[in-house]
Amino acid sequence: MMQIKAYHTICEDFDSMWEPILSAPFGRDLKLAVIDEDGEHALVFACRREKEGWKNAASGARVDIRPTHWRDWEGTEVRIRKPLEDSP
Repeated sequence: MMQIKAYHTICEDFDSMWEPILSAPFGRDLKLAVIDEDGEHALVFACRREKEGWKNAASGARVDIRPTHWRDWEGTEVRIRKPLEDSP
């Protein structure tokens, strides 16, 4: 099972560190936050907002989530792997 959230990553200054989801840009690697029954959590993988919805930035797979906030993904840009790219 894939881990989708990191506990205790969002702190008390949540609003100053994160942007509202409606302002999320398209086509950029983003860290997303969700709110569920356990509280506020950041996803542990980069996502991209595309016209079809949210996608995992590494795999390109659609992600069925309802994020509430976003910020830029810190670290190197995630490259989507094409299925035959690594074939000999």
